[in-house]
Amino acid sequence: MDARSELGDFLKSRRAALRPEDVGITPHPNRRRVTGLRREELSMLAGVSITHYTRLEQGRALNASDGVLESIARTLRLSDDETAHLKDLARPAVASSRPAPPRVAHASASARQLLAAMSDVPALVLDRHNDVLAWNRMGHALLAGHLAPESPDTPATRPNLTRMLFLDEQYRELFTNWNEEAQLGVASLRLVAGRHPHDRALAELIGQLVMNCDEFASRWARHPVRTCTSGVKHLRHPMVGAMDLSFENLVIPGASGQRLIAYTAEPGSPSEAALRLLGSVTAPVAEDPTAVRR
Repeated sequence: MDARSELGDFLKSRRAALRPEDVGITPHPNRRRVTGLRREELSMLAGVSITHYTRLEQGRALNASDGVLESIARTLRLSDDETAHLKDLARPAVASSRPAPPRVAHASASARQLLAAMSDVPALVLDRHNDVLAWNRMGHALLAGHLAPESPDTPATRPNLTRMLFLDEQYRELFTNWNEEAQLGVASLRLVAGRHPHDRALAELIGQLVMNCDEFASRWARHPVRTCTSGVKHLRHPMVGAMDLSFENLVIPGASGQRLIAYTAEPGSPSEAALRLLGSVTAPVAEDPTAVRR
């Protein structure tokens, strides 16, 4: 991840998306070659010199003040997430000259214990790359019953929800509104990549998706940025049918970006009945203590 080129590409994409008419500029019909704002128009509206803005967009001024960045963000009508992303790109963290070897993430024993205690609630622990570090029985049954239950335990077989969203046909078939899920998945990954420009594993994930999925590459090039900590997933499960499940992301303190996600259904709803059915049909079969072994 090159913060300089990422910053320029992000600013250009947002300039191109904003029409002159949106900011009170009446363009001359015969003198305009671009549909979005020109650099000089943006710099004028933001109160930033054209030289300074050009250097910023070219990645040659990575020390812009909050005031300059916030003025540009207001002019481009950026969301809060996009403004935060702009600041991350404009002032990237400095990479260590002797970077520590990457550590393999694991869910803590207490997090696994919590997952196990949530026996009726689908839940899983993810790292910042969206790798599944652990899930409970219901979480596995809801999202990836076609994978081995123990797959999160080994880095080589560990599922990644973003990769699965684009490259795993059975997983993507779960979502009735896959296009929205795909857009959110890319936008969330963009935000994380801006915060961690020197994360090698994250860069490898993005590179793999760009190379192997045209849908991802096209969305990634548009620079969507958005975070999502809660909402509703509209699912079509192969075993129990349609479900609308609320989800919450809960950050695990001191775990370097790990978070717990839990899914619940509205009490008394068809989705709750479907979730209970999923729990019953995927429950382990209890051994009959009276059975005689032969």
